[in-house]
Amino acid sequence: MTAELAVAVPAVLLVLAACLGGLRVGAERLRVVDAAAQGARLAAVGESPASPAAAIGARVVSVQRDGETVCVVVRREVALLGAPLPVQATGCALAGVVP
Repeated sequence: MTAELAVAVPAVLLVLAACLGGLRVGAERLRVVDAAAQGARLAAVGESPASPAAAIGARVVSVQRDGETVCVVVRREVALLGAPLPVQATGCALAGVVP
């Protein structure tokens, strides 16, 4: 029974760590999506889109303007079981006149 337990416990802990890491990556993905959306809204009114990304430790990869649409790409590296995993999101907004 001891040998089986010695093999099973590390395997269970590894699966638990992977699950918790996956939840963390999902939560960080939501933060990156929000930062991209806020950055796009700021860029649409002519302000710098970098501040929402910098607030979460991410960076703005690109800002693209196509007619009235402004799209901002935000990227962040998240560690999953010690390996860096890139999380990237794009947010777009319509450029308009500020009231």
